[in-house]
Amino acid sequence: MAGLLPRFRDAVRRAPERIAVRDTASALTFAELDRRTAALAGALRAHGVGRGDRVGVGLGRGVDLVVALLAVWRAGAAYVPLDPTYPADRLAFMAGDAAIRALVSTTTPAWLPADAVVVDPAAEGPRTDDTAVSDLDAAYVIYTSGSTGRPKGVPAHHGAVATLVAALEQAGMYAAEPRVVAWNASVSFDASVQQWARVCRGDSVVVLDDDHRTDPARLVAWLDECAVTDLDLTPSHWTALREHLLGRSLRLFIGGEPIPEPMWRELAESPLEALNLYGPTESTVDATATWIAGPGGPHIGVPLAGIRAHVLDDTLRPAAAGELYLSGPRLTAGYLGRPGLTAERFVPDPFGEPGTRLYRTGDEVRWSPGGALEFTGRRDRQVKLRGYRIELGEIEAVLRDAPGVTAAAVVLRDDQLVAYHVGGEQPQVAAAAKLPEHMVPTAYVRLDALPRTANGKLDTAALPAPVAEGGAAPSGPVETLIADVWSEVLGRDGVGADDDFFALGGHSLVALRVVARLKKNFGVPVSTKDVYRHPRLADLAKHVTALGAS
Repeated sequence: MAGLLPRFRDAVRRAPERIAVRDTASALTFAELDRRTAALAGALRAHGVGRGDRVGVGLGRGVDLVVALLAVWRAGAAYVPLDPTYPADRLAFMAGDAAIRALVSTTTPAWLPADAVVVDPAAEGPRTDDTAVSDLDAAYVIYTSGSTGRPKGVPAHHGAVATLVAALEQAGMYAAEPRVVAWNASVSFDASVQQWARVCRGDSVVVLDDDHRTDPARLVAWLDECAVTDLDLTPSHWTALREHLLGRSLRLFIGGEPIPEPMWRELAESPLEALNLYGPTESTVDATATWIAGPGGPHIGVPLAGIRAHVLDDTLRPAAAGELYLSGPRLTAGYLGRPGLTAERFVPDPFGEPGTRLYRTGDEVRWSPGGALEFTGRRDRQVKLRGYRIELGEIEAVLRDAPGVTAAAVVLRDDQLVAYHVGGEQPQVAAAAKLPEHMVPTAYVRLDALPRTANGKLDTAALPAPVAEGGAAPSGPVETLIADVWSEVLGRDGVGADDDFFALGGHSLVALRVVARLKKNFGVPVSTKDVYRHPRLADLAKHVTALGAS
């Protein structure tokens, strides 16, 4: 049997009464998780799901989500994350593009393909042996942002996922004894695989719901209550949580974005165990890794087992600095139903056996004197924001389809997606309807024409900065203090009473910092939900006052 399922069965035999997975409402032992997943796998098989099929999973963050993912594997299929918070248009595209056979969900969404069935996560079918799969059978299909305006599916195979876990164990980054792992990443983000799948090696998985992920005080209390030992997070999330985590005994797995030098130094000097992990979805999560320790600046380490790294120039010759290419058995097979794009990004490997391929990452790197890889930039317009990989071209395509818009451009500016458009009155309506939250621009600038260079390309340097229109100045001590907090965390001067937190560039992780400061200053139970419900400064001030601030 390929993949991690044999290891899961071993974990069940070793410690059937150990907690396997828990959320704030419930917990399952390994024996209970075994029974639940076997029953759901039987229900899926009863609906015709088998080896090689793809099954959508449309559940919120909780125990049932782990049950569903593991059950899909036991049925021999690959899971396709279909986050219920995503716009219906995007979910419809992904479900159709992946040709899902079934959807594990508690509801029947309008976007469900006509030939797919809905299976409740509590459904039970005949318990039989797990469906046999090969190392090359797909374990999951995760959709990443696509430069042509539509997301692209990346299938990863069972052998690669098992090799990833083994590689992290071999490098000493996964401890030999069972650990308690917090599942922090979105299931639509490939880093989630290295978090939830650790249950297969006998670790306990604690699912963090959105209320805890976005409230530092509640998060830390929950980590302590569950005795969490391992936490994955992005550098952006660390910035929001650092003052709550620095004194704790944790092993941090950090990835998704480059680590700034001050953060690297702080972690290297702290008692925390911290790792920097790098890898595109196409290399099955992590390609390289390093401990954050000792002298020196940020780097992405050395390749993990199953991956080889090549730094090549434009003629595919080895170089001290150039584009990073990856090869090895953990590479995925390309893009689902996209042979042209697959051929463009996965090229013949001149250094390997006949038929092997190199994946062009688009990342610029250089070899350090110590033999580690240092990230220096991108070759294209792909950006990383809060750990998410975003193709700006996909956002621009959505904006160009908005009523009245004749041209559009999007740039990442001061950790904020800024949209520039020619024509159109409210392109943000189209963006919010078709894009997931992390891809929706938070500022919009209307122009008469997009600036161009002499050779006709977009002149990004000539794009004006968005101007906040704060209107009335803050009045009273509560409005004034909130304005000061917003100015600090958003890096903006002149915040006004009518300003909108998200229009100024705020997002969920920045809201964490706002909430932490407001609680400290006012001593009232304000939450990130309050910021979302009252994004206008004056309205938030009224709410904070009602909570007891003076």
